[in-house]
Order: sequence, then C-alpha cells, then structure tokens
Amino acid sequence: MKRLPTITLALIALLLSSCAKKVDESPLSALLITGGCCHDYDFQKRVLTNGIAEHAPVSWTIVHEGGDSKDFQSKLFNNPDWAENYDVVVHNQCFADTKDPGYISKIVSAHKQGAPAVVIHCAMHTYRAAEVDDWREFLGVTTRKHDHQSHYPVTVVEPKHPIMKDFPSDWVSPMDELYIIEKLWPNAKSLATGTSEETGKAHPVFWVNEYGKSRVFGTTFGHTNDTIADPQFQEIVSRGLLWAAGRL
Repeated sequence: MKRLPTITLALIALLLSSCAKKVDESPLSALLITGGCCHDYDFQKRVLTNGIAEHAPVSWTIVHEGGDSKDFQSKLFNNPDWAENYDVVVHNQCFADTKDPGYISKIVSAHKQGAPAVVIHCAMHTYRAAEVDDWREFLGVTTRKHDHQSHYPVTVVEPKHPIMKDFPSDWVSPMDELYIIEKLWPNAKSLATGTSEETGKAHPVFWVNEYGKSRVFGTTFGHTNDTIADPQFQEIVSRGLLWAAGRL
C-alpha cells in the first residue's frame, strides 16, 4: 500500500481546517421587547431569560413598557437603527389595538433588513387591529383568535429540523391557549402542531419563517406562567433563538 507524501497529507489537513467552522460561543446580544395586557410579563421576562440561560449564552437588554395597555407605541422604534446592536430580538408583547401602519413599518423594516427574531404567544395578536399585513408577514402566520385554555398534545411535523432535535413525541403543553392560524405565509414552515378541541383542526404551534434577510422562530404557546416555566418550552425557545441568530 502506497503512503501519501507528507506534503499531500499537510495539504489535506490545511483544506479540512479551512473548511471547518468554529462554533461561536460568545454571548448573544438579545433584546426582549415585552409588556401590554393580559399576561404576567414581570414573571415571564425573569423566568424566560433565566431559563434560556440554561441552554444558550445570552446578554439581555429588556424593554418592558406599555403597562396593561392594548394600544401602545414605543419610542424605541423612532430610531431606524433600533435593532442594530442585537444578534436577535424577542417579541413577547400584547398590544392588539395598535394599528398605525407607519409605526408598524418602523418595526418590521429592521427585521426585513436582517434582524433575526423570536415571536412568542400574544406577539401574534399584537397589531391585530391593523389593516395592513406587514406584521403578519413578518410573523409568518395570521391569527386573530384562540381556543379555550387546555393541555394540548403537540405533533411534530418536521422532526429533522434542527430546532426540533430530540423534542419528545409525547409532549403535552401546560395549560395554555391554542391560537387559530388562519394563514401560514409562503415563506413560513410549520414545525409542530396542536389540535383544536373544538373543531378537530390542527394549527401550527411552533414554526419558522424567512422574512427579508432575517430568520424568525415563532410559538403561539406562552399564555400562562406554567408554560413559560416549563423546561421543555424553555429549551425549544432557546433552540429557536439560536437558530434565528445562526448559532444552532
């Protein structure tokens, strides 16, 4: 058996090392936008960020404002570069009655230009009153209502997607709401579904979306503190966050 010349072996090693990608283990810079009606956001912001810390190194900036309002406009978005310093933005807010298209455009423009995002629960009903679809296209889903609270078994439909790696096939949500998804946008892909106890129809509960230059991971779960504190929920949100930021 012929032995490869030393110079050939060195060249192969050099090529392999140049192709290998180093895993970036530096902390992600993340912005959490939260606040609004109908949820315990004081609890959620603390427990969710602490839970994600078990799975991903993240340095958090938290913007919690709007009180219990359903109609609120943050001054944060007056700066066109509001997302520039963050690796990922997490939207977990609930302002259903805000509908100014100019205001909404300020938010989605940053994401279209490349700011990755994670969207949780009532973020899907935020700006629900808006006539324009800009926010819904960014989310990847259109939804305006939800079923009653229950424990919803989750069916994985994309088991090979990296976010769903090792996700249990028998996971049932803590007490939560099932959002009725009217439309899954063309660039979105459902990862897992829950089934309505009222209609028997399956609706996405975890999904991914490609929006402009950015990646978006979404979940409609997250209404109750039990869900936010659930280790499996925290893990999949962490994986979605890493995926959106290009770290998974």
